[in-house]
Amino acid sequence: MNQLVLNFPNQLAEALKIGQSYSFLTPKKEFNNVLLTGLGGSGIGGSVVQNFVAEKMTVPFIINKDYFLPGFVNEKTLVIVSSYSGNTEETISAMQQAIKAKATVVCISSGGKVGALAKKNNIDCIPLPGGMPPRSCLGYSMVQVLYVLLHFGYIKNDFEKSIQAAIKTMVADEKETQKQAKSIAKKLAGKTPIIYAASDFESVAVRFRQQINENSKMLAWHHVVPEMNHNEIVGWRDKDKTRVAVFLRNESDYKRTQLRMNINQKVIQKYSSSIEIWSKGKTFFEKVFSIVHLTDWVTVYLADLHGVDATEVNVIDMLKGELAKAK
Repeated sequence: MNQLVLNFPNQLAEALKIGQSYSFLTPKKEFNNVLLTGLGGSGIGGSVVQNFVAEKMTVPFIINKDYFLPGFVNEKTLVIVSSYSGNTEETISAMQQAIKAKATVVCISSGGKVGALAKKNNIDCIPLPGGMPPRSCLGYSMVQVLYVLLHFGYIKNDFEKSIQAAIKTMVADEKETQKQAKSIAKKLAGKTPIIYAASDFESVAVRFRQQINENSKMLAWHHVVPEMNHNEIVGWRDKDKTRVAVFLRNESDYKRTQLRMNINQKVIQKYSSSIEIWSKGKTFFEKVFSIVHLTDWVTVYLADLHGVDATEVNVIDMLKGELAKAK
């Protein structure tokens, strides 16, 4: 897993080349809504893009993480199917429903059943390099979602410069990033991380939580500001040294949100410890990837501190095996 994390900037560069070179079968057309269906490491890229396009797209962009599609999906819907392995059963089910509903479908996958189904139905399928854990392929899948939206005219291609700038910064800061990650990992070792971020940065908090779960084999949870100020903040009332609040912050966060985070930390520090992780860069993707790359390192260092293998996900494999038996 360490090598995969280290290779993340190169993965992003390769992902840009894949997107730039792909020729779509489906011509540009207009839709009433766009839906991305995908789970886990294949779905989180869609969540990041959802945060990115929130103020850019004039039609809804929805994320689906289930076997079933919402009832509004029809011939005026663009459905983006994201499954790195191509064998995610929930995503295959959703894809079959999208085809039945006569939606326009575009797939992002390394192959598998999704690739076969796309070929059978003459559906676009942007090919990804295979053989890696889906959670380590955020760059591959997320970037292709951007190119799908670009193809259909929903966004401009200024995201390319932003991602290229992020790549340059990550490479230049690699040693410092790893040093910072080791320091953060030591503070989180043996604790329950509770991750907070601004609402428009929630996807990054989710990504960190998921990586803690899969890489570090730890439980964690997340919430967003300001919503947590209307419920969860009341739960901070007992001293507990086994919890650590982690605030993911941007200098560009709305000023009232920043004020809330400052107050939240004062409340939380009465009962448990807290740390801040600040993003770097000016653009959305520079900020996202500076924290994603740092926190990915945090999770593999946590795995080392806990003496576990960051790569293995035996319980997920067992679950899939049991589900396969029940078909």
